[in-house]
Amino acid sequence: MDYKGRERMFLRELSERNRRVREYLCSKRYRERFPLAHIHDSAYSYIESGGKSLRPAVLLFSCGALGGDEEKAMPAACGVEIFHTWTLVHDDIIDDDSKRRGKPTVHEEFSRRIVEESGLDEEAARHYGLSIGILAGDVQHGWATSLFTELATENGIRPEVALYLIDEMNNYVLNILVSGELLDIQYSKQSVDSLTEEAIVDMLWKKTGVLYEFAGRAGAMIGLNSCEPDHKAVKAISSFCSKCGTAFQLQDDILGIVGDEDKLGKPVGSDIREGKRTTIVYYAFENATQAQKRRLLEILGNKNASAEEITWAKELLLELGGVERTKALAERYITDAMVHLNDIPESTYKELLSTWAEYMINREL
Repeated sequence: MDYKGRERMFLRELSERNRRVREYLCSKRYRERFPLAHIHDSAYSYIESGGKSLRPAVLLFSCGALGGDEEKAMPAACGVEIFHTWTLVHDDIIDDDSKRRGKPTVHEEFSRRIVEESGLDEEAARHYGLSIGILAGDVQHGWATSLFTELATENGIRPEVALYLIDEMNNYVLNILVSGELLDIQYSKQSVDSLTEEAIVDMLWKKTGVLYEFAGRAGAMIGLNSCEPDHKAVKAISSFCSKCGTAFQLQDDILGIVGDEDKLGKPVGSDIREGKRTTIVYYAFENATQAQKRRLLEILGNKNASAEEITWAKELLLELGGVERTKALAERYITDAMVHLNDIPESTYKELLSTWAEYMINREL
């Protein structure tokens, strides 16, 4: 089967996992946990607005690849999705983004909503929206942890596996992910010339790759129902997902420059306004003249940059090879990742993981 055929199969399977995850999370027993309307609606905002559920699907495929039962892994898959969701809610606050998946971000939505409901002035409404975003992320983080306990209390997974994964998520993953977020902020204030490709890619892995790595490791350990993080197959899937996660972020950066805004659900060029130090920018600077560097630096990080300035910057990043070289780097990460699948037995699940890896660098949203 050619890639397009495998991609269609993968997208069907992904859509089915997405449906099951949303159905699980939207059940009455979870909705009743949030009696206050603004907390309930903010906690469910991104869940109900769409999303592909890539991380839960990877966890479920990894579980199946090692002979496990997907249904037993479902609470963990949902936990990874909620964990990812709270990071998005907080990330949108940090980046001051107004749209996510084509709809208002949580803090933006509730800034507007409180004006409609109580007539607060603009400054007070903005603060209220930010407060709701922080609180929504807090309850989602707790919800994610709670979901992992269900592995042992309801699904027959050994308690030590559930406890290991809870600790791993709330210490290893959380601390690395927050470090990546902080580095992203700090790098945007530094000169491009002071950075290295290695430093930028490491930051991207911390922001994105580590949670994919965890999804793979969690699925593999649940599949084996064994607390053996150093098991050969567990390490193979973890490494595979880690590299694919980095490639995902590299592709995300590319789509932030050349993507279709309607498909992405957020403004193309927002990374430029935020001054993100992506590999695209780093590679372009290597080939830029001093005049081009000066002009680009005037636009990077300028939240008031005009549409014409953003277009000029995007065209320059393309012209100087930033996008092309980043694409090649993402492809190398996928090539390296595929080697780790050699240690995984043949199955439909292994094929789904392989196709997911290719999809990471071919997707358009």
